[in-house]
Amino acid sequence: MTALTALAADTPSLVQSVDWLAITPVVLPAAVALVVLVADLFLPEARKPVLGWISVAGLAAATAALLPLRAGDRATFCLTGDPGACSYTADHFALVIQFLVLAGALVTALLSVTAVREGRIPAGEYWFLLLSSAAGAALLPASRDLATLIVALEVASLPAFALVGMRRGDRMSSEAALKFFLSSVTATAVSLMGVSLVYAATGSLHLVRVADRLADVPGQLDVLAMAGVALTLVGFAFKTAAVPFHFWVPDTYVGAPLPVAGYLSVIGKAVGFTGLILVTVIAFPAYSDVWGPALAVLAALTMTLGNTAALRQSPDRPHSAVRLLAWSSVGQAGYLLVPIAAAAYSDRDQIGSTVAYALMYAAVNLGAFAVAALVARTRPLHRISDYRGLYAERPAAALSLAFFLLCLAGLPPGVIGLFAKVTVFQSAVDAGLGWLAVLMAVNVVIALYYYLRWTSLLFRAPETAGEAGETPARAKAPWPVTAAIALTAVTALVLSGAPQLVLRFAAGSLFPL
Repeated sequence: MTALTALAADTPSLVQSVDWLAITPVVLPAAVALVVLVADLFLPEARKPVLGWISVAGLAAATAALLPLRAGDRATFCLTGDPGACSYTADHFALVIQFLVLAGALVTALLSVTAVREGRIPAGEYWFLLLSSAAGAALLPASRDLATLIVALEVASLPAFALVGMRRGDRMSSEAALKFFLSSVTATAVSLMGVSLVYAATGSLHLVRVADRLADVPGQLDVLAMAGVALTLVGFAFKTAAVPFHFWVPDTYVGAPLPVAGYLSVIGKAVGFTGLILVTVIAFPAYSDVWGPALAVLAALTMTLGNTAALRQSPDRPHSAVRLLAWSSVGQAGYLLVPIAAAAYSDRDQIGSTVAYALMYAAVNLGAFAVAALVARTRPLHRISDYRGLYAERPAAALSLAFFLLCLAGLPPGVIGLFAKVTVFQSAVDAGLGWLAVLMAVNVVIALYYYLRWTSLLFRAPETAGEAGETPARAKAPWPVTAAIALTAVTALVLSGAPQLVLRFAAGSLFPL
C-alpha cells in the first residue's frame, strides 16, 4: 500500500481543470441548439416561430459572453505536464474571430426568422443546424491542437451542408448541397491525411509542440513532414474558397436560402482563414518556404479569377445578383490570403491585416445579403437589373446597399474598406511581395467597375411596366430583416467614421508572445 501511494504521488495527474467561463461562447450556442431541438418536438406548428427567437437570444448571449474574456489571458484543457500546451486558448486572436462568428451568426438568425416562417423550411432542424455550425465556428479560433481544429472545422461545416439543402422540393437547393458536400468531404479527407503525416513526423498534435519539433525534424522525415504540411492546408484552403477549390461557391450560394448564402460567405470563410492562420503561423513556421509561396500564388489566382468572373455577370440573367456576390466573395478571399502569405516572409504579426479586413468584410457583405433578402421578397429572380430604381422604392435600403458596395470596392465614403485594403497592400509590400501588391491593385480596379455598375443602377429611374415586364407591389419589410440591415449599416458607418476600431488589429500581435 505504501509503494502504491508513493507511485501515485510521483505520477502526474491526468485530470484537467475546465475553465467554464473561457468556453462559454462555444458551449452556449451548442446548449441552445439542443434546447431548440428538444422543444421542437413539443411545440405545435403555430408556436414554432418562438424557436427562432430563442436562437437569436442564445447567439446574442454568446456574443455578450466574450466581454468578461477581453483580457485574452485564459486557456484550458492544458497538458498537466506542460501547461503551455493547451487545446483551448481564449487569446485576443480567438476572441476577435469569435466575435466575428457569433455576431455574424446573430445577423444571419435575424434574416432567417422570416425566411423560415415563409419558406418551406422545417424550423426545429434549421435552428439546430445553424446554432451547431456557429458553435463549431466559434470553437475553431480557440483550438490549439490539430485534432480539435479538424473537429471544429467539421462541426462548423457538416450542418452547413444540410442548411444549403433545407428548402423542400427545390432541385437547385438539393444539387447545391450535394456539390458542397462531396467537394468538402474530399478536401477534409485530404486534410486528415496531412494531419496524420504531421503527427507521424512530430509525435504531437498540439500546435506549439508541432512547431518546436518541425524546426528540428530528422532528415529522413523531412519529406513526410513537408507532405503533411501541404495536405493539411488543402482542407482550410477549400473553406476559404481559394482557387482551385472555389468551384462549389456560385452554385451553392444560388441554391441556398439567402441567409445561408450570407452565412457561408462570411462565417464559412472566417472558419477557413482562421484554420489557415493557426496551422501556418503557429504550427508550421519552420516550413514557411513551402506554404508562403503557395499561398501567394493562391492569393493571386483567387483574386484574379473571382473579380474576372464577377465582371462577366449579365445584369438580366436570373440569380446574377447572388452570383456576383458569390464571385465577389472569391475575389475578396484573394485579398484576405495576402497577409497570411506575407507572414511567411516577415513575421506573424502580418496576419493582423487579415483580421482587420475580415471584420470589415463581414459587416458589409452580410449587409449586402440582407438587402438582397429584402429585394427578393418582391423580385425572386435575384437579377442585378431588379435593383434598378431601388432608391425610388426603398431609399434606406438603396443607400445601405450603395454604402456596402462602396466599402467592398474601397471607395469613399466607405472609408473602412479603403483603409482595410491599404493595410493588406502594405503587408505585401513590407514582405517584399511587390508583384502581388501590383496584381492586387489591378484587381481592385477591375472590381471597381462591377461594384459601381451595380451602385449606379440603384439611383437610375425605375423601369416602366412595359420595359420590366412586371411591376411588383412594394411589400412591407419584415422588421427582423430591417433590423439586420440597420445593424450592419450602423456597424459599417461607425467603422468608417472610426476605422481605428478595426485597424488597430493590423498594427499589433493578436497572439501572446
